[in-house]
Amino acid sequence: RSTVGTVTEIYDYLRVLYARAGTPHCTGCGKEITSQTVTQMADQVLALPEGTKVEILAPVVRGRKGHYKKLFEEFRKAGFARVEVDGEARELEEDIELDKNFAHDISLVVDRISVKPQARQRIAEALELALARAEGLATVAVRGGERKLYSERLACAECGISLPEINPRSFSFNSPHGACPECDGLGTRVAVDPERVVPDPSKSIEEGAVAPWHSPTGLYYQQLLTAVLKVFGQSPLTPWADLPPEAKKAILYGHPRRIEFVFKSKRMTHRSFKSFEGVIPRMERKIKESSGDDLEDLLPYLESRPCTSCKGSRLRPESLSVKIAGRSISELTALPVGGFLAFLSSLSLNPKQAAIAQRVLKEINERLGFLSDVGLGYLTLDRSAGTLSGGESQRIRLATQVGSRLTGVLYILDEPTIGLHPRDNSKLLETLKGLRSLGNTVILVEHDEETILMADH
Repeated sequence: RSTVGTVTEIYDYLRVLYARAGTPHCTGCGKEITSQTVTQMADQVLALPEGTKVEILAPVVRGRKGHYKKLFEEFRKAGFARVEVDGEARELEEDIELDKNFAHDISLVVDRISVKPQARQRIAEALELALARAEGLATVAVRGGERKLYSERLACAECGISLPEINPRSFSFNSPHGACPECDGLGTRVAVDPERVVPDPSKSIEEGAVAPWHSPTGLYYQQLLTAVLKVFGQSPLTPWADLPPEAKKAILYGHPRRIEFVFKSKRMTHRSFKSFEGVIPRMERKIKESSGDDLEDLLPYLESRPCTSCKGSRLRPESLSVKIAGRSISELTALPVGGFLAFLSSLSLNPKQAAIAQRVLKEINERLGFLSDVGLGYLTLDRSAGTLSGGESQRIRLATQVGSRLTGVLYILDEPTIGLHPRDNSKLLETLKGLRSLGNTVILVEHDEETILMADH
């Protein structure tokens, strides 16, 4: 599960950065989601030109069917005078008839206010009342102009999709709070490869074209496949390559109609009618139901593919919807270290985000710089640690040690220049000098002349 990002601890800082300074977006419509306090909402209303006439509404019904007579009666008793029904202003005193078979939008008009500094208290109270009536939503409509929907919760005002509380563990693929539920945070899923199921298309069904179901004792499966071919008027002696596409599809992925299946053995003949599940669905069902120990016979037909749900990013859709400068955390970790540094140098945050992210960004910048210094600017942070070469792993560990800023430590390195291109030697040596300058002792076992000459002793 380890990646370059987790090994170097940069990913830990990234998780904090996204949890504290990220902007969540709706997983449905992609619009930005903000949770705001009544004070923040009132500030935005007061930012309108003085004298602007606004209506503060509570969107109590959003796209739901019904006649809502009881709701209108409740509003009347509470002392309200107006509602907005399907975009049309109506008086509560009149008899409002709605077709219960159609979806309606109903907003309660809480107050009509002219924007001015002295009206702050009244605006805040109207917003509070609207939020209480409409489950955390309020609409501010400028007379004859635009309208804006506010939410006091982390929920999309348009789609109604709510996001859970965002914290650093929301971005961890090792935590159930952040991991993709389909692949459990691995980013890949084991799937049956059709080309491995039928490795030799020149063979017929009788000759064992469907490899997983061909064995000396596989009489049942052989007769079952023959029964499927019979539906399409095909012989089990026909090579797989010459079978019609619909017959191949039925064998691999199943046939919905009931087919006649006659099973013959030395002892008995049994006739039945049933739908055919398909070779691949049956194998996939066995994978799901198995504990993992009894899959050895299926291993030759399996391959690892990117998870279809998270596209290999390992995280939940809710976590991927949080963005900084338009990029999700997985898009950022897919950048090479050099590109990541360039992104950070051009990153523009608002004052509030900048204050929160300042120290975290400093740590991320430094650690990325150390990776670049040891010649690893081409690596991406989402690269699996198991795919790194020995030299890369050693330099990553060195960069991590420099980044940890420990002092008074004795480091013993066994031939750190092995596998390095000569141009990278100088970068490695500068890193070793950095370790020493922090107040550590570095002992090397080395044959490289440049390294020997650089040593203090």
